[in-house]
Amino acid sequence: MRNKVVIITGSTSGIGKALAEKFGREGAKVVISGRQLDQLHENAASMIKAGAHVHVVPADVSKEEDCKRLIAETISKYGQIDVLINNAGISMRALFSEVSLDVIRQVMDINFWGAVYATKYALPHLLKTQGSVAGVSSIAGKKGLPGRSGYSASKFALEGFLETIRTENLKNNLHVLVACPGFTSSGIRAKSLSKDGTAQGESPRDEKSMMSAEEVAGKIYLAVKNRKRDLILTPEGKLSVFLNKFFPSWMDKVVYNHMAKEPDSPFSK
Repeated sequence: MRNKVVIITGSTSGIGKALAEKFGREGAKVVISGRQLDQLHENAASMIKAGAHVHVVPADVSKEEDCKRLIAETISKYGQIDVLINNAGISMRALFSEVSLDVIRQVMDINFWGAVYATKYALPHLLKTQGSVAGVSSIAGKKGLPGRSGYSASKFALEGFLETIRTENLKNNLHVLVACPGFTSSGIRAKSLSKDGTAQGESPRDEKSMMSAEEVAGKIYLAVKNRKRDLILTPEGKLSVFLNKFFPSWMDKVVYNHMAKEPDSPFSK
C-alpha cells in the first residue's frame, strides 16, 4: 500500500478513523472525508505527527456533488486513486411500524447512495489503476435485524450494488471487497437514529465486549492488500451467516430473541 492513494469516507471516528490511521502507517497517501471538519483536521494533525501523508476533503456523502468534489480534489492533489473505501454509515433502531420514513431515507442516503455516488465518480480512475473498491457492510446486510429495517435494507442494497460492480468488471481486474465487521465498538450505536430521527444518545449494548475499531481496520487493511472478495468478522457474525444459509426460519427466532434482550428494545421478547 506504500504510496497508494486511498480515499476513506466517514473517517472522522470509529472504523473510518482507524482505517485512515492504519493505511497511513503503511505508507499510503490517505484522503480522509466526513462532515465534521474540525475533527477531520484534528485526526489529520495526529496522523501527520505520526509520519503519515494525509489530505482532508470535507464531504457529506449523501450529497452527490460532495462526492463528485471529493474525487475531483483527490485527482487534483494526487493524480490517481488506488483504493476507495465506502465506510460512511449511520444506523437506526425502531420498529418499522413506528419509524418515520424520513429516518429510513436518511439511512439509505448515507449508507447506500453515498457509496453509489463516490464509486460512480471514482470508478474511471480505479479502472486505470486496477484498484480496489471496498464497502463496509454489516452482518445486518446478510440477515435482516428486527428494529433495524432501514439499516439492514441499506446494507443489503450496498452488497447487491458492490456484487454487481464486481461482476461487471470481471475482465477489468477491478478488486471489490465487501467487509462485514459484526458488532464493533465504533460509536455507531450512540449516533443511531431513533424512530423520530433523533440520536439514540448511548449504545444499548456492551461496547467493551466487542471487537475494537482498530482490530477491524487491521483486518480490512489486509483484505484490501490481499484483494479478498469477502470479509466476515467475529465468531458470532460468521456463525450467524453460516446458520442462516441452512436454518433461516430457526435463525429468525434466534435473532429476534437476541435483539429483544437489548436495553429499551423497541419490541418485547
